[in-house]
Amino acid sequence: MSFAGTWDISIDTPMGSQNVKLTLEENGSELTGSMHSPQGDLEISDGKVDGDQASWTGSLTQPMPITLEFKAKLEGDAISGDVNLGSFGSASFKGTRA
Repeated sequence: MSFAGTWDISIDTPMGSQNVKLTLEENGSELTGSMHSPQGDLEISDGKVDGDQASWTGSLTQPMPITLEFKAKLEGDAISGDVNLGSFGSASFKGTRA
């Protein structure tokens, strides 16, 4: 199973649930892609895959600058994990293949 593909994810943030379209590409242990949300689009960086685990970062500029740090686990067509929200703490997320 691969992280590659398009995912509909929901992030449980302190400001409520945020729905995001996540598109990932996997090349060996490297992970690239982008995220689209109401707050804007961002390219992911520092993406890494290790079996059913992955991690990546992304930077938002709206509504304020923040770097998001994701750690994810793949289970079939489901993805879940945690995201560090900088000074806002952390949140969990989950989603399915689109």
